[in-house]
Amino acid sequence: MLFSQLSSYFEKLEATSSRLALIDILADLFKHSSEAEIEKIIYLSQGRIAPFFEATEIGMAEKQVAQAIASAFNSTKQDVLKLYGEVGDMGEAAMQIVRGPVKSNPSRQGSLFASLKVHAVGSPSSFATPRKKITVSDVFEILTQIAKTQGLGTVEKRQVLLSDLLRKSDSNSVRYLVRIPLGNLRLGIGDPTILDGLAKAKLGDKSKRKLLEGAYNRTSDLGLIAKTLWEKGLAAVIKLQVVVGKPIRSELCERLPNAEKAIEKMEIVSVQPKYDGFRVQIHKDGDKVSMFSRNLENMTHMFPELIEGTLKQIKTKTAILDTEALAYQPESEEFLPFQETTKRRRKYGIEEMTKTLPLKAFVFDILYKDGKSLIDKPLSERLVILKQTLIINGTLIPAKTQTVRDAKTLNIILEDSISKGLEGVVIKKLESPYEAGGRNFNWVKLKRQQSGELNDTLDCVILGYVFGKGKRTAFGAGALLVGVYDDKNDEFVTVSKIGTGLSDEEWKEIHKRADKIKVDHKPARVNSVIEPSVWIKPEIVIEILADEITRSPIHTAGAVINQSGEKEPGYALRFPRLVSFRTSDKKPEDATTVKELIEMYKLQNKK
Repeated sequence: MLFSQLSSYFEKLEATSSRLALIDILADLFKHSSEAEIEKIIYLSQGRIAPFFEATEIGMAEKQVAQAIASAFNSTKQDVLKLYGEVGDMGEAAMQIVRGPVKSNPSRQGSLFASLKVHAVGSPSSFATPRKKITVSDVFEILTQIAKTQGLGTVEKRQVLLSDLLRKSDSNSVRYLVRIPLGNLRLGIGDPTILDGLAKAKLGDKSKRKLLEGAYNRTSDLGLIAKTLWEKGLAAVIKLQVVVGKPIRSELCERLPNAEKAIEKMEIVSVQPKYDGFRVQIHKDGDKVSMFSRNLENMTHMFPELIEGTLKQIKTKTAILDTEALAYQPESEEFLPFQETTKRRRKYGIEEMTKTLPLKAFVFDILYKDGKSLIDKPLSERLVILKQTLIINGTLIPAKTQTVRDAKTLNIILEDSISKGLEGVVIKKLESPYEAGGRNFNWVKLKRQQSGELNDTLDCVILGYVFGKGKRTAFGAGALLVGVYDDKNDEFVTVSKIGTGLSDEEWKEIHKRADKIKVDHKPARVNSVIEPSVWIKPEIVIEILADEITRSPIHTAGAVINQSGEKEPGYALRFPRLVSFRTSDKKPEDATTVKELIEMYKLQNKK
């Protein structure tokens, strides 16, 4: 497949406001993809050249990409950056340089474009004809070269490679070739939507996505899923197993209101403290240790003390551990706040932070040992295996685990956890397997009861903002339109507009961050009847506290058509306020789900 053809599909994906249309476009793209190309096309569609968990980043900054564009089309970096400042998208700026001034708005772009020093071929539009037909494989190979370029002169070498690739490409391809190294492809497709497209293309029906999800939850690699499906068929996909070095998608918790309801529903349970830190999945393969966040990011380089602890304390050649890492003082049994722990997520100054803010990893599950997956074994067996595997006294600490049969004992344990500065407890069914990527009542989180208010915060996604009035005019944004995640339909649905809880500086910061990902139409995976002043890509996760959940005809979270054909109202937050930003540890798809929201609505105010 030519990259110009793939770019045409990207253009269609970017332009649509319909999730069903996204699936159809992807299915058509995948149908036209060969066995040799499908894996590469999947990664490129995600704006990458490898799965998310591989630390293979193209990693070019805006000024570096601007220089590559300038070199390709005989302009200057300053002029490219000036045009970028006008249009707000480096890919769009590059495409305009190739095509020439925008005729529909000459007053805005004409004078600016006239300053661009494009003269080598005679006219800007002459760059629109590629010198050779660049294939998807050609692009993938060059982007991989860029990512692997290291050592003296790295910046210049990367710029030359990208510049040469841009020079050989048509204008629409240029737009996407520029965005990929910047990590800003802007297609608005999530992993479930890609799975829908694969299912429709190869299995004939998007509803067969479930047949692919198990393998995805075990491997976290959509490219591998697609390649296996194309080359060996569905049976081979279903047989894909857990592999050390590829993260397993995390099992997640449901909610219950109190200890009494928990025991009533779950009977005999295993109880562990609920730590408020980073979910870290630790993989040991001989002397090699890898660590991954709950959103599949490779975090290995950030936590050298956990690497050292794993090598010293894990008595087996291969293992996968599920842990929560947080700043902890063992002498005083003091758990530091999440805001302190987040300071450890950094690329630089790691050695110094290891000394000033050391981490401990509380190990609460083992998923793999000695070449064998343990996820299908019951929790009771996994806990025994964990005890046999982990040497106590070190950076890795076994999570305190107790078996409980009555609500009174569970309440005592809950209060003890809260007194130590923790959020509460996690209770688990003893006979449950590890359901990768699942959220069900095998795991339940229990927090302090607060009568008259919601018992828990919600993780919401910013979908857009409304222009500020009065004092907030200076901030650019006066209220945020926020939503939760509908995992059944892979879309974001509105739940509130929020205008409180942010300082003046935070309003300025949110406006600055939002403007980097604003789009000119409602994103395809957003379901909203409210029209904000500015739509943004659903990427920024925030933690919200509210007084209660109410029914609302203007919000789409949980809004359905009943059997009588009438539209039932959605759910909304009453008096919401911002608690914190959660972008460092959560993807938008990790936000509170509609199902959770409805459960919280049912549980609020219950004793």
